[in-house]
Amino acid sequence: MEQWESRGHLLTEQINPNSLNLDQLNPLELVDLFNREDAQTLKAIAMARQELALGISLTSQALAKGGRLFYIGAGTSGRLGVLDAAECPPTFCTPPELVQGIIAGGAAALVRSSEDLEDKAEDGAAIIAQREIHELDVVVGITAGGTTPYVHGALRAAKQRGATTIAISCVPAEQVEIAVDVDIRLLTGPELLAGSTRLKAGTVTKMALNILSTGTMVMLGKVYGNQMVDVAVTNHKLHDRALRIICNLTDVSRQEAAILLEKSGRRVKLALLMQKTGLSAAAGQELLQKHRGQLRAALQAYNQID
Repeated sequence: MEQWESRGHLLTEQINPNSLNLDQLNPLELVDLFNREDAQTLKAIAMARQELALGISLTSQALAKGGRLFYIGAGTSGRLGVLDAAECPPTFCTPPELVQGIIAGGAAALVRSSEDLEDKAEDGAAIIAQREIHELDVVVGITAGGTTPYVHGALRAAKQRGATTIAISCVPAEQVEIAVDVDIRLLTGPELLAGSTRLKAGTVTKMALNILSTGTMVMLGKVYGNQMVDVAVTNHKLHDRALRIICNLTDVSRQEAAILLEKSGRRVKLALLMQKTGLSAAAGQELLQKHRGQLRAALQAYNQID
């Protein structure tokens, strides 16, 4: 903690020379300046492409073996992790425990600031023990400035338990070292509003989490082509999406798609397999399980047998 008492040297805390007159700009000038600065997020993602790819590979391998994915952070970083985790069940029909978001201060911190809680490394370690994290799990520590004790405590504890550890931060490694398996640095530069990492740093972090979680789910067979074939059909909008996915990937009518969807127990992936093979729901489900939920692999295996 001592080496982090003065954080002025950190990239995320520095003064942005492009916005020194921020309080003198009119609304259109403000929008244009934000647009120019936000372009840095795309460059930052491109520079971290290898690390992001490694993160996807390790995470998908861990989850395929029965592991879980945890995001842990404080403030904006924590909220972004909770958001990404919460969106996995409806998008990919994953159980809630597969991808979990942890924020310092718990649920209350999602809507009310609790900055003091991020300074307690022991709380980060404690939550790792509470969630019974083990060697098959992946823990992603999110800290824009790289120094959050809560996140460092969690990552150290996770590593001690044998979990795969990933860090996402927006400062160079030479400014803050983080001992993890995958060190993702998203360097977007100083914020327009000095130190306000909910801006560029928050945006690029959301982009990285989008890539990590979606890429992992692609590797796990939750996607066929570019369609979310494991979508959870839980409301009218998602029911409509499910029908459109079936129609897009087959030559059936919307009415036929609706019948298929019901016969499959509202499981889009199974409905597609049934349509393409003529198998019953039970036989189709057995074939999918044999191929770890990978629709393309199941179809290829069936066609070879057929």
